[in-house]
Amino acid sequence: MAVIGRLFAVFFGFLAACLVASIVVLWAIFFPEMSDVSLDIDQGAINMVLGFGFVLVSGFALLPALILALITEAFSIRHILAYAVIGGLAGLFCYLGFIPFDSVNMTFNGIVRRHLEVMVGAGILGGVVYWIIAGRNAGAWRALPPAPPPMPPLPR
Repeated sequence: MAVIGRLFAVFFGFLAACLVASIVVLWAIFFPEMSDVSLDIDQGAINMVLGFGFVLVSGFALLPALILALITEAFSIRHILAYAVIGGLAGLFCYLGFIPFDSVNMTFNGIVRRHLEVMVGAGILGGVVYWIIAGRNAGAWRALPPAPPPMPPLPR
């Protein structure tokens, strides 16, 4: 039963991390000139953009996040810094998945530094959100239940 509960925690942690990462990415990409939060933005457009961003981020991050969740569960990695680094690497790899690779020169063509920074930052924040929901207890489902207390001596 503990494994099933753990799977739900990993699933909801992944969804929350993808939601936060998509908010960061879309806010930074679509509204770079905004320095203060104003309330005169069309909420319907924001909801639509966040919905599409969530689908994009979760679709591209699913395989790296699944592999990394399996690794952290297998080795019971629970440190917040590990999840931040892993999230940053996932953001980096998701961004590099969009960029064409020149196999002759062995380089990526067209890397935009700001977009790379935004994706890595969104990955770090997503990793921290995942740690808050599911990573703090990674591998705890494998712990043995405590032994029952010893039986009292039989009366003679």
